[in-house]
Amino acid sequence: MNKQTEHQGHLMHPIARISTDFPSKFGIPRQSGLVPALKSTLIFEPEYRNPDALKGLEEFSHLWLIWEFSESIQDTWSPTVRPPRLGGNVRKGVFATRSPFRPNPLGLSCVKLEKILWDAPNGPLLLLSGADLMDQTPIYDIKPYIPFSDSHPEATGGFADTHRDDRLHVEFAESLKALMPEEHLNALIEVLALDPRPAYQKDPDRIYGFPFAGMEIKFSVRDGVLTVIKIEIS
Repeated sequence: MNKQTEHQGHLMHPIARISTDFPSKFGIPRQSGLVPALKSTLIFEPEYRNPDALKGLEEFSHLWLIWEFSESIQDTWSPTVRPPRLGGNVRKGVFATRSPFRPNPLGLSCVKLEKILWDAPNGPLLLLSGADLMDQTPIYDIKPYIPFSDSHPEATGGFADTHRDDRLHVEFAESLKALMPEEHLNALIEVLALDPRPAYQKDPDRIYGFPFAGMEIKFSVRDGVLTVIKIEIS
């Protein structure tokens, strides 16, 4: 059954849900577009499976998704939050962050439209890349990305610019690589290189894990090197 969000007397209905390789929040890239190899599928709710609503969408390379932080809904909100990227030790105004803990739990992601499957079962379906969303996240709207108005190369990124180029070196035994389907391997390596750990957790002896593409990924990090320890069917 569709969840309904009431906003100033108006009920908003999810128009779709997205299918991704992340059944939980851990490991998801902190922003959209950071891992282009991540593939996902947007599946419309039955009442919105109307091809006429997508006429002309194939002319655009990228889309904006407006979605709900469905796993982070709270009854209260705080005017300041602790961005994980700053180690959880610095408070910033909630509207100066992309924290999920907001007055209205809405997120915004820019994704690449790879293909529209017009005649697929439960279609039309949108095949996307670069999404930063958990599996089954409700989507409230889709808008085309318009380069001449939406792109601002001169823009500044505040505190988010501080760590934008940080990457870990990923070590991955060939025997473990062989356990991961090839279509998911490159995406996983990119996800791990972005360091999925909370910024305040830097214990080199700790083993972290998260589910991805039907597998459980175990790893540790020491001196800037992430080592994959185990991969098993989750």
